[in-house]
Amino acid sequence: MNYADFLARKRAMKWSHGVDVERDDIHSMLHAFQAETVEWAARTGRCAVFLDCGMGKTFVQLEWARLMPGRALIIAPLSVARQTVREARKIGLDVTYSRDGKPNGDITITNYEMAHLFDPADFGAVVLDESSILKNVDGRTRQRLTDQWRQVEYRMAATATPAPNDVAELTNHAEFLGVMSRAEMLAAYFVNDDKNWRLKGHASAAMYRWMATWATAARRPSDLLWPDDGYILPPLEIHEEQVTVEIVPDGQLFATDLGGIGGRAAVRRETLPARVDRTVELVDHDEQAIVWVGLNDESSQIAARIDDCVEVKGSDTPEAKAEALEAFQDGDVRVLVTKPAIAGFGMNFQNTRRMVFCGIGDSYESYYQAIRRSWRFGQQHPVDVRIVVSELESQVVANVRRKEREADRMVEQLVTAVRRNRSAA
Repeated sequence: MNYADFLARKRAMKWSHGVDVERDDIHSMLHAFQAETVEWAARTGRCAVFLDCGMGKTFVQLEWARLMPGRALIIAPLSVARQTVREARKIGLDVTYSRDGKPNGDITITNYEMAHLFDPADFGAVVLDESSILKNVDGRTRQRLTDQWRQVEYRMAATATPAPNDVAELTNHAEFLGVMSRAEMLAAYFVNDDKNWRLKGHASAAMYRWMATWATAARRPSDLLWPDDGYILPPLEIHEEQVTVEIVPDGQLFATDLGGIGGRAAVRRETLPARVDRTVELVDHDEQAIVWVGLNDESSQIAARIDDCVEVKGSDTPEAKAEALEAFQDGDVRVLVTKPAIAGFGMNFQNTRRMVFCGIGDSYESYYQAIRRSWRFGQQHPVDVRIVVSELESQVVANVRRKEREADRMVEQLVTAVRRNRSAA
């Protein structure tokens, strides 16, 4: 058997490393499509769950963790851990938040920064919550997580944004789950064009069929062949707010291009005063709102000019961050000012329908996740998003929207493959 035959045989194998559970074993609060996902995930054992924001991904992973043999550890972004503890109580689960490496009870949750303190031998199952964050951590941390939890039999990776066109993220998930190594995946589905890895044109359908054996994906219940009752999103309006700034990047006679990363950073700093002024104007109303920033100076200057505001910074203690975010969720403060890296993953902010980006970076995932904090199932009102940029920085907005269209096409292909699997089951 040659290497190509070996890969083909491996991809064709039915991926099943789990246990069978009965529907009656799953908490009755879960909707039918969520309970079915729990059943599939338990049977699969090592799986990825890509459910869009507001579809109950937290409940799915909690029930999976409860039903798998042995203790379970959930690893989540810092801002999400305490929220998950609160959500668990809704389905009668006592989840303990730990930062000292000691499990306490059947399900323990910690944040990514503290995961290395835990002994895998103490657990039968592990969940990476908001697992797409793996591509944003350094390679050493990412590899340590994969190596650390390799011996744990049952593993789940859960996120709303699988970005299957992102080679790094796809390999991160499959390698963590033990489905296929990075080298094998690249050989099977991708080609290097001297700049980066890209999906082979003829391999697309085969890759998504293979992914559907260990991953499930849905943007709404009907993607899993269930009614969409109660899962219709309200309208989303996104407006670009251009500010006038006289600026010419270095090396250009006229302002026509941002240049590379350094050029983007320089322009963002030079346009900061005008963007801050417009951002403050846009939140001058009585409703709750989120202001997303990218620079510390943006954050501090905006927070200093808004009454009834809480600023959440990277330098804050974990306790201070959690208390501030919960105060905003509970309506105790009107405006939240923070970075997507701090509160843009996993948090539920349906309490507000307004947000403003004081500038924007090139990351489609950060942009998508930030918007989905409010525009998610459970939101009862139209969501209004304003992106404050200079005319030159509109290039960044256009680039992110292009990535959005590409990701939509890729997710559609994965959802189609998953739906076919469900239909054939």
